[in-house]
Amino acid sequence: MVRQPVFAVAILACAFFSASNLPAQNVAAAPPLGWNSWDAYGLTIDEADYRANATVLGQLREFGWEYAVIDEGWYMENPFGDRVPDRKYVWDANGILIPAVNRFPSSANGAGFKPLADWVHAKGLKFGIHIVRGIPRDVVKANLPIAKTNFHAADAADMTSPCPWDEGNWGIKDNAAGQAYYDDMLRKYAAWGLDFIKVDCISDHPYVPTEIAQIALAIKKTGRPIVLSLSPGPTALNHAAEIAEHAQMWRISDDHWDFWLDEHKPGAGEFPFGTREAFDRLVKWVPYVGPGSWPDEDMLPIGYLGPHPGYGDARQSRLTPDEERTEFTLWAVARCPLVLGANLTKLDSYTRTLITNQTLLFIDQASSLSRPVDSAGLPAGFENARVWRATINTPGARGYAEYFAFFNLDSKPVTLKATWKELGLDNNKHAAQDAFTMENGKSSKDVAVTLPAHGSTVIEVQ
Repeated sequence: MVRQPVFAVAILACAFFSASNLPAQNVAAAPPLGWNSWDAYGLTIDEADYRANATVLGQLREFGWEYAVIDEGWYMENPFGDRVPDRKYVWDANGILIPAVNRFPSSANGAGFKPLADWVHAKGLKFGIHIVRGIPRDVVKANLPIAKTNFHAADAADMTSPCPWDEGNWGIKDNAAGQAYYDDMLRKYAAWGLDFIKVDCISDHPYVPTEIAQIALAIKKTGRPIVLSLSPGPTALNHAAEIAEHAQMWRISDDHWDFWLDEHKPGAGEFPFGTREAFDRLVKWVPYVGPGSWPDEDMLPIGYLGPHPGYGDARQSRLTPDEERTEFTLWAVARCPLVLGANLTKLDSYTRTLITNQTLLFIDQASSLSRPVDSAGLPAGFENARVWRATINTPGARGYAEYFAFFNLDSKPVTLKATWKELGLDNNKHAAQDAFTMENGKSSKDVAVTLPAHGSTVIEVQ
């Protein structure tokens, strides 16, 4: 049995992976763990709320949670405006978006996010922001100069490539002016102390590989290790190799929200994406999971989503406690980035216990191989169930461990029983420990679990 504090495990896992397999800046050797403001605050997060949530995240730092990300809208003076002109974007003399001082007062006098990032770093956390690709349309209209060049905004703007669902920006041309604009942007943000940037409207509807490459190059030029996360999904599988050359995270689904299975509205594609749908999606991306390369199933909409969630009214997550556990377990065993969406200042005891489960975090951070068990080898009774297997095999004293995650996709309880051989192990007897109850079973050649509707559990094989 392997049982260690997860924070130490995450550090060890990062050290274990060969640097030759990582991007030049060696970022995201393990799946990033953190919090993002969108699911609870939408466009409306301000400095006081951000600090309050980051303070709670700091209390979870011992479990590996570290990225505190401000999602879309931090550059809007009025995030409650219905349209872009009403929201009043703020930018500097070179057209680079900067924090709205009325919402982030520590950014006054040109300080930007540096004071806030310094405060985050002092807590042992990492600082992140969200942007939509491109350049603000009013910056192009004013044709502002691009810093350290003879170019202007109109030279960089691609007015044939707007974001179809966000009217704020034009795209960026694949030329020297476009690269210069992104270089200036990332130079400024890196100087603030940026550790994570989520770029939207770039990995699907539409997929814009030229801008992905430009942003990745601009990050590299800063010399600062910054995680590049791309959104929204579903990123196409045939783009996987190309996108992994530049980014450490990329969304593999459209926005995921607190539904087990949602019936999509006509014309809405797969929005919103439910938990049940993620099972089949994640299987396809297993070959692309590894150090510095993390297919992203989106934030975890568990806990309290409010006061102004990015979708719907303020609420406790619509997922049942069993569904929350299943979602968190699936994300962990599939080695997804784990990004909390809840309002952490209202974190309930159940959700806190779930997100600090050391076994699940250990699997997410340190698995050397995690994959679904082939259903063809499973006995009768597994028709509406899924099983994932995670192997941890680290050098030195860390040792070897095997875990099996069992999922009931049915709307009624089920008992699942299989031999260890049917699950892919040898034909010997093994004892099993439940990762949630910590109860040990007797040594046996088979294992049986009883799960509630949409429920799950994880077994450590001993």
